[in-house]
Amino acid sequence: MNEVFVSVDIESDGPIPGPNSMLSFGAAAFIEPEKLVGTFSANLELLEGAVGDPKTMKWWLEEQKEAWAECRKNLESPITAMKNFISWVEKLPGKPVLVAYPAGYDFNFMYWYMIRFAGQSPFSFSALDIKTYAMAVLKTSYRESTKKQMPKRWFSPAEKHTHVALDDAKEQGVLFMRMMAENKANR
Repeated sequence: MNEVFVSVDIESDGPIPGPNSMLSFGAAAFIEPEKLVGTFSANLELLEGAVGDPKTMKWWLEEQKEAWAECRKNLESPITAMKNFISWVEKLPGKPVLVAYPAGYDFNFMYWYMIRFAGQSPFSFSALDIKTYAMAVLKTSYRESTKKQMPKRWFSPAEKHTHVALDDAKEQGVLFMRMMAENKANR
């Protein structure tokens, strides 16, 4: 079965799930070569008893007001959102692989929410980190593998990093697909 790469981006009100809430998430599913086959996004109700991290909330309310307003519209319960998301992933045309930048952060929230509210993860318990993949492709150190150091050809001018989860998932999905295509071409 072919793989479908599901680029996921989450926005939260703090560094860890449980004490903090995931505010929104977006997913953009791609198959090779760089074909977008679907998107999913949801804005979530806050977790009961969770509290926004003061530094994170200051960043949202002082530096990201538009993105904050976007992620607080049309709120869904985490149960509904996670069940709908898993159902969407299961209908994709291939074996799903979650990709994220950074996967350690985004997957941490997604996995916690999927298990907590839907009891399963269609990605098992792993994710592919785009920055680590860049490190391998560029043959650089991990710290040198930042977006600023990556070739401009890997980025689409149509996709911008806005801190709106779906926008960022699409941007990072294109980045990953171009990186992977170049890596395969250079074999």
